[in-house]
Amino acid sequence: MSDPTLKLIGERIRELRKQRGFSQEQLGELADFHYTYIGGVERAEKNISVLNLAKIATALNVGLYDLFEYTRLNSRTKDKSDDLEQIVNLLLSLKSSEVKKVKNILLEMYE
Repeated sequence: MSDPTLKLIGERIRELRKQRGFSQEQLGELADFHYTYIGGVERAEKNISVLNLAKIATALNVGLYDLFEYTRLNSRTKDKSDDLEQIVNLLLSLKSSEVKKVKNILLEMYE
């Protein structure tokens, strides 16, 4: 049985790879790994090192932290992820005081 953390990381790598239209072979070539290694990571069969995660992140043109984004988004948010991303980007562009106002409005509406 594979470790749940390795499974989440593997699923995230697969998701990012597919978003970019890469095959396992292409990602392996970009990250300097054999495609079977990429497959093993995606299936949580390999206990990947931080250095190898960094190589894969670079090949996917994402930050290392993006490989751990699964901790914030889960299966309940998949159909909402585009909307949530737009909302987060909007909130990030606001001042702290404005973010607090938005939070208070949402709490008033939905609590």
